[in-house]
Amino acid sequence: MPGLSTMALFLLAALVLLVIPGPAVLYIVTRAITQGRRAGLASVLGVELGTLAHIAGAALGLSVLLMTSALAFSVVKYLGAVYLVFLGVRTLLARDDDQPVVEVTPRRLTRVCAQGFLVQLLNPKTALFFYAFLPQFVDPAKGDAVEQILVLGALFAMLAFCTDGAYALFAGTVGQLLHRNARFRRARRYVTGSIYISLGMTTALAGVERK
Repeated sequence: MPGLSTMALFLLAALVLLVIPGPAVLYIVTRAITQGRRAGLASVLGVELGTLAHIAGAALGLSVLLMTSALAFSVVKYLGAVYLVFLGVRTLLARDDDQPVVEVTPRRLTRVCAQGFLVQLLNPKTALFFYAFLPQFVDPAKGDAVEQILVLGALFAMLAFCTDGAYALFAGTVGQLLHRNARFRRARRYVTGSIYISLGMTTALAGVERK
C-alpha cells in the first residue's frame, strides 16, 4: 500500500488536475447542456468506466515492466515526469483556437454512456497520461506495485466521478462559461500547464532525493 504522505500528495495532485476542465469535462458539460443532467451523469459514468480500463491497463503494463527490470521502471518514472512537463509546456503554448467547442448529437442515455466510455477508452493521450502520472507515486519498496497502482487509480476514478458529476449537475450555469468565455479558457490553459510542469518537476526531483 502507498504511504499516507504519498496518498495525500496523490489526492491533492489528482484533485487539482480534475477540477480544471479538460476535454472529458467539456464533453460531459456539453451533454448536460444539450440533454440535461441525466445525460450529463450518464456521460460521466461512461468516461469513468473508460478511466478504469486505462488504469487496469497501466497497472498490468507497469507490473510486467517492474518484473522485467527495476531500472526500466525507474526510467519510465522519469520519462513520465518529462512527459508531464512536456504536456504543461504544450498547454501553455497552445492557442485558444486549438481547443474548439465540442458539439454532440442528442442520443439515448445508454448510448451517451457508451459513447463516453469509447471517447475515454480510445483516447491514446489518456493512456499515456496514466502511464506518466501513476508511477510517480509508486514505490516498489513499500509493497506490491500493482496493488499501489490499482489503489491510486481507484482513488483517482472516484475523485473524477465526484468532480465530473459536479460539472454535469451544474452545467446549466457553468457550461456556458466553459464553452464561450475566451478569457476563462485562457486562464484554464495557464493554470493547467503550470500544474503539469510543477507536478513533473516535483516528482522527478523527489525521485532523485530518495536515491
